[in-house]
Amino acid sequence: MSRVLAVWCPDWSVVAALADEGLSAALPAAVLNGNHVEVCNAPARAEGVRRGMRRRDAQGRCPELVLLDADTDRDARAFETVLGVVEQLRPGVAPLRPGLLAVRGPGRFGAEDHAAATFAEALVSAGVWDVRIGIADDLFTAEQAARRTDVQGHEVVEPGGSAAYLRSLPVEALLADPEAGELVSLLHRLGLRILGDLAALPVADVARRFGAYGEQVHRRVRGERSGPLASRTPPPELACDVGFEPPLDSVEAICFSVRTTAERFVAGLAERQLVATSVRVEASCAGPHGEDVVVSSREWLHPRHFTARDLVDRVHWQLQGQAQGSVRSRRAVAAVTEPVTRVRFLPETTEPESAHAEGLWGGGASEQVERGMARVQALLGYDAVRVPLAQGGRTPAARQRTVAWGERVRVVRSPEQPWPGQIPAPAPVRVFASPLPSEVQDATGVPVEVDERGWVSGEPTIVRTPDAGWLPIEAWAGPWPMDESWWEADGSPTRRAARFQVVGVDGRAWLMACVDGAWWVEAGYD
Repeated sequence: MSRVLAVWCPDWSVVAALADEGLSAALPAAVLNGNHVEVCNAPARAEGVRRGMRRRDAQGRCPELVLLDADTDRDARAFETVLGVVEQLRPGVAPLRPGLLAVRGPGRFGAEDHAAATFAEALVSAGVWDVRIGIADDLFTAEQAARRTDVQGHEVVEPGGSAAYLRSLPVEALLADPEAGELVSLLHRLGLRILGDLAALPVADVARRFGAYGEQVHRRVRGERSGPLASRTPPPELACDVGFEPPLDSVEAICFSVRTTAERFVAGLAERQLVATSVRVEASCAGPHGEDVVVSSREWLHPRHFTARDLVDRVHWQLQGQAQGSVRSRRAVAAVTEPVTRVRFLPETTEPESAHAEGLWGGGASEQVERGMARVQALLGYDAVRVPLAQGGRTPAARQRTVAWGERVRVVRSPEQPWPGQIPAPAPVRVFASPLPSEVQDATGVPVEVDERGWVSGEPTIVRTPDAGWLPIEAWAGPWPMDESWWEADGSPTRRAARFQVVGVDGRAWLMACVDGAWWVEAGYD
């Protein structure tokens, strides 16, 4: 059976907190939880600070003590660096808690001493200075061996020697497990001082006296092998990139060069039976010191899923739109003014390939329409094909919005919110891009007016329609007065309007607005 290699980074909460604050690791520091010291580093322990101390007592022992807040998420994020380094050497890492991990060893490194030295050297190169390694038959013994070695050192427990190694350790060694505090206190009260005393007890008595947890600890201190490590599977590397040497300053040349990379990106997803519905495209230029600096980054969406051709089109739109200073490329980060050194494809959203597979008898009409729209978009440009979207607003024109086909729908104004002055249902069928001039008169031929309080000067009797000339009015409703732009802080002029629904004798209906004494036709109820 394979052996277990444990990697322990002492006082990891303090190490992660100091790094997060940008402070030196040589400062005496402690992480507090509930006004008590949860973890302290070696410089603080040298001044007399201990775990469990109250804040005031710890500061009394060490006035220059740096106090830090506990944050398990921060500790876990910082420990990802250690996990990543170890995964590069030995896949199948089991992260036990921030500061402690285990892998099956020694793997391809041969001798266990050589494996431990290789792991320590890699972690020190990554900036993790205090690292200690233990190797044994089981996880518990390997952890105890790591805790009893020196900085950047390692200790190897001979095969079959776990029980002998653990026998002389004090029962305080169990406190590495946060749940063992009560059990250790009970062992002391029973006069059990070393792990050998606990290991010598009969199994039945331990289960009866200490319960299931005590029985589990009893198996550990006897050096029994545990089950398989709960190792994590590293996420697959789905991103693909291509570098250009020398850098390219032509959009056409870049698109031609990324075609193979786009095909490799799509094929890599297909190997895992995935497709990408959202992809981030990043373009980099050379920085002041020769490094790649991302100067253009944008997330692209697709109604179905991306093909290699779709990705090349997105690169072309993104770079060409920026190079030309296109107003419609609003979401681009910055204009690409330097030759491009690298293009990178990162999948933002992936879905199972089966969810986008065609039916047994082929695709339906909607899929054919989508392919046609994608083809038109590829020929005319990203913003050439647009999809209407309804949003909140007081007028039919204000409720209209269009987005580029394939772009994620982001409703700026919610239709569910109250909109004072909004025209009641039914909604008009046609909304004119620009209102058409018109006139409304009463029975005496006098133009109808609406004052600031919504009072109508006369009953609308005849209207001049956009295409049929003057037409008698059969029915009308309104007005719905509205004062617009009075809330604008930039001094925009106030616009007073009153809207009417008008039905002519020919059965056609219009949405009309009286704005500052002038009449306009805004929409039609065809």
